[in-house]
Amino acid sequence: MKNPFQPYVNRFSESKFWNKLRRYARSAGTKTVYSALLLFFAYRRRETPLWAKNIILGALGYFLAPIDAVPDLTPVLGYTDDLGVLAVGLVTIAAYVDDEVRGRARTQLGKWFKDVDEAELAEVDKKL
Repeated sequence: MKNPFQPYVNRFSESKFWNKLRRYARSAGTKTVYSALLLFFAYRRRETPLWAKNIILGALGYFLAPIDAVPDLTPVLGYTDDLGVLAVGLVTIAAYVDDEVRGRARTQLGKWFKDVDEAELAEVDKKL
């Protein structure tokens, strides 16, 4: 399977990932952050195969890229392209997003968002 996000694989690092989420979680929004966390925790699963991990690294690398299709500093629209890339990555590796991955993502999400809109999380989960 060809990885459409291959150019972004090398942009991913765990420290950059956590730093970006800590700094921009609120501006990125619940769906974007939840999608990124699902990918990250699926990546950390031992059972996730290498091809799926490469898709995940590419999607998360795109999320971390300082310059992408729509700059993240643009109000409202800044994370729409990131969410689209994260969603494609999630759908591609959906078989490796289990209840444990969802639980870990939701727990981490709760640290940044006190009032999580369950409908938004359900929208993401429904695509899986």
